[in-house]
Amino acid sequence: QVQLVESGGGLVQAGGSLRLSCAASGRTFSRYDMGWFRQAPGKEREFVAAIKWNTISTYYADSVKGRFAISRDNAKNTVYLQMNSLKPEDTAVYYCAADRTPSMLGVASTVADYAYWGQGTQVTVSS
Repeated sequence: QVQLVESGGGLVQAGGSLRLSCAASGRTFSRYDMGWFRQAPGKEREFVAAIKWNTISTYYADSVKGRFAISRDNAKNTVYLQMNSLKPEDTAVYYCAADRTPSMLGVASTVADYAYWGQGTQVTVSS
């Protein structure tokens, strides 16, 4: 069992930056691929970014590529999402999630593939 707690959300103007953190409990964090998802009001939860358990590979949705960066520190059981050049359409609740059965290649990008979820942190980008 893994518990995930996100932090770092808030209100920012368009063009600004935020850094989200997700702290995980448990000793198996380093075995899991980790992902960030977001959900805007009235919309489905969508994939944002993911990072392999060994930190070698990262993956991004096209909508955030070049603006967001995912990273992790397995010694601290923490995954991060650095968000730059924020846009009003980035406004959403952001969730981190853990995939306890990572594949050999690539990462999962669907909600159903992630077993553990945090409670979410609100990001609001004003125009």
